[in-house]
Amino acid sequence: MKQASILISRKKLLNNYNFFKSKLAKDTKIITLVKANGYGMGDIQISSIIQDIGGDYLGVASTYEGIRLATNSIKIPIMVLNPLVETIEDIVKHNLEPTIINIQFIIALNKYLKENQIYNYPVHINIDTGMQRAGVTLEDISIFLELIRNNRHIIIKSVFTHLAAADEPIHDQFTNEQINLFFTIATSIEQECGYKIFKHALNSWGIQRFSTNNFDMARLGIGLYGTGYENNQDSLFPVADFVAPIIHIKEAKGGTVGYGRHGKISENGDTIATICAGYADGIDRRLGNGAIRFSLNGKMVPTIGNICMDTTMLNISGVDAKIGDLVTIFGSAPHPNYIASILGTISYEVLTSVSSRVARIITE
Repeated sequence: MKQASILISRKKLLNNYNFFKSKLAKDTKIITLVKANGYGMGDIQISSIIQDIGGDYLGVASTYEGIRLATNSIKIPIMVLNPLVETIEDIVKHNLEPTIINIQFIIALNKYLKENQIYNYPVHINIDTGMQRAGVTLEDISIFLELIRNNRHIIIKSVFTHLAAADEPIHDQFTNEQINLFFTIATSIEQECGYKIFKHALNSWGIQRFSTNNFDMARLGIGLYGTGYENNQDSLFPVADFVAPIIHIKEAKGGTVGYGRHGKISENGDTIATICAGYADGIDRRLGNGAIRFSLNGKMVPTIGNICMDTTMLNISGVDAKIGDLVTIFGSAPHPNYIASILGTISYEVLTSVSSRVARIITE
């Protein structure tokens, strides 16, 4: 291993995928979310695995993310969740399927399709049922229905909504209200169009807690990557290990380690190892100075001193190690959920903070 890398386990990814699939009706399709570079784990790599197993759909946030997949041999239909009007030409050029998030977008898209004599272009409709982030609002439904009535230029592949708090039982009444409202609106849209339209509301937590409302499709995001689920650690696993090799080992007899001299060598001396990954690679600076222990040859070793841009120092005293040995920054140990708890954040941020210069490698 010559550089810091994300090692993606095909076996663990398929385990997680099948876990969620088992919660759904047999004919329910899954939209696998690979936005934000596959939640930091590698968008092309994750997409290629999903494509290999015959996955139904991929979901990305931006047109750029969709183009990246479409130009790297990914043939599964790609839904763009947050498209910009300015990217409509690129969307059509690369056969991406945009989400209609407001009236302005559908007007602009319809104009482009009409001018270019394009018919039955696939789109998805986001209905805002309470998330209040993006989506066609209840106030605009009547206008929206007018725009799609007898529209020959678009064909609606799916209608969906985002659940605001599917992971929090305290908000279950609100979640059920969202689901019921969505079903009513989606049904009216389908009746207006006169053809079958896929419906989906469930995210990863929704699949676990509201699977009786799985509709025709479900969106699998963070659950696929095996984090964020404290109560399912026996069933779900982090799909990847973030590792970095040791590039230097020093027997320090005294003094300090790192910028600001915050790392203190003990009176009897310590063995200090340096790995080739730092905060520019996704190791948060708040994890320095012993705030966490990383895994090295079956032992947990603490950070020492401040995390640097390109390197991190570890106190490996008493651990048998050599230059080139791999240190696991996160994976099965330490778990991304644990790192998130130290940082006061969520595992999504831990995963997506891994920078693009870290290699993504598929393993078995």
